[in-house]
Amino acid sequence: MGANMINTVVEGMSSTVAELVGGRVGFQILSNLADRRLARAWCEVPYHALANDAAKDNGREIASRMVDGYRFACLDIYRASTHNKGIMNGIDAVAIATGNDWRAIEAGAHAYAARDGHYTSLSKFELDDERSILKCELELPMAVGVVGGSTGHHPAVRMSLDLLGSFSTSAQKLARLMAAVGLAQNMGALKALASEGIQRGHMALHYRKSVTPA
Repeated sequence: MGANMINTVVEGMSSTVAELVGGRVGFQILSNLADRRLARAWCEVPYHALANDAAKDNGREIASRMVDGYRFACLDIYRASTHNKGIMNGIDAVAIATGNDWRAIEAGAHAYAARDGHYTSLSKFELDDERSILKCELELPMAVGVVGGSTGHHPAVRMSLDLLGSFSTSAQKLARLMAAVGLAQNMGALKALASEGIQRGHMALHYRKSVTPA
């Protein structure tokens, strides 16, 4: 993400800047709220693709419940906290795998969610009944990098970046991929909450972890 380089420059310039403005040197470090480096992801899902009944006709109902869940997160910080945590579940995993600072990304994301003085949803969901689709969007700060740090030295990080193909060729592409992963994670959680409940998937995962292959 370039933090060490920026902090080095800031420290080198600090005394000159202080002299120019007639002040004194204070903290010399960047902010993790990188709101000039935003990543966005969006998609449109047909109602019928969300249906889980035999007749495949309850997709619109599930989409409407997902929108209700999004609105709940917009209004209630207790729900928003869990809603956004689900988004970061996916983003953090990619950040760790690619050698990026997941803690900095988390801090920036949660600060961005509260930028208007009220902690709210990072994602947005909207019904489009004319086209029978659910519109899904996500926007958040994403200061990541694909060179420097551990990317050129840690073999697991290098392997992860190689697996990403063209997404690892620029910081912008990696940021967009991470935003897409976060949105997909959020959509999956909201769909589960709007239909079968979150525990069915959670407990199935725990069961697979606890069963030892013969």
